[in-house]
Amino acid sequence: MGSRAISVCTDGIPRNDRLKIDRRSLVLGALAAPFVVGQARAAENLKAYSIWPENYARPMLEAFEKASGIRVNFIRFSSGEALARLLAEKGNPQVDVLFGGPVETFTAGEEQGIFEAYTPPSAAELPKRFKSAKGMWTAIADDPLVFMTNTKFLQEHNLQAPASWDDLLNPAYKSMLQMADARTSGTAVTRIFSILQVNNRNEDAGFAYMKKLRQNIQAYTKSGGGGTVPVGLGQAAGGIFFIVDALFTKQKGYDVQISFPKEGIGSAAECIGLVKGNKNGAAARKLIDWATSADMQSLLAPAKINFLPAHPKVAPDPDLAAVLKQARIIEIDDKWAGDNRKRIIDRWVAEVLNAS
Repeated sequence: MGSRAISVCTDGIPRNDRLKIDRRSLVLGALAAPFVVGQARAAENLKAYSIWPENYARPMLEAFEKASGIRVNFIRFSSGEALARLLAEKGNPQVDVLFGGPVETFTAGEEQGIFEAYTPPSAAELPKRFKSAKGMWTAIADDPLVFMTNTKFLQEHNLQAPASWDDLLNPAYKSMLQMADARTSGTAVTRIFSILQVNNRNEDAGFAYMKKLRQNIQAYTKSGGGGTVPVGLGQAAGGIFFIVDALFTKQKGYDVQISFPKEGIGSAAECIGLVKGNKNGAAARKLIDWATSADMQSLLAPAKINFLPAHPKVAPDPDLAAVLKQARIIEIDDKWAGDNRKRIIDRWVAEVLNAS
């Protein structure tokens, strides 16, 4: 019987053995591919709670994904809900970032240890009120409160747009004002601290005013902007809202008036923070860098999102700036508000919300 020739590859391995090795490598590679792709995908995702409503948050986070390739999976909660969840999840957080929301929420969270220190590059250019001294949060926008009233209601009752806190006590507004509930809404908390600040932090005087105002309240809404559409439709006469929500109401075509109290009204820095114990830190830090920079904040005006940019190199939208010319904005000490947040909300629930 004649000998059979064996074909040998140039590396000295018999061709049949080489084919076996190549097939095995191909199979192993195919099995490993999903894990490699999965790891790549995991590196390109992060999770967030957003206090900003979806119509404000989504355009910004989609722009971040386009710029960075990092997808942000987010769930929207009001300020109180987001803070409560982060406290409940402390030690095993389900998200990497808290995105948006008034500064008092962040100072309260900082006090209770839910954030990890991170100072983005843009923080060096921001004023003191726009950043945590310990690097726990950084501002991405500013959002003053306003009075918003229905134009037809004012005309029918021969009223001017309210220009004083006392104007809201007018009996014409009895059971016709809608405002946010402080148990769930950061807008409401900023409103309460504005009233206290106007009264020189005399809590008894501030709460006496809120008790008088209670008779004119039709409903306390879960979210800060919850009363804007009822006011726009004339189902309610007016309320106190952040300017971003009030101007959005006007943009939707509702005939409403925006005004400011002569005594002054508060504004809340809108912030971002890295959640302690996060699982996607590198991606989360990139989001924080981007959100605190001019790159994101220059997109607010073109998107018709009426926040004031926090970054000094981004000019506010001219129409927004024109509205604010008539405003007297008072500064609310964020540490004072954060330290006293729970106590003041508890008192508001007991003395104002539950008042007969």
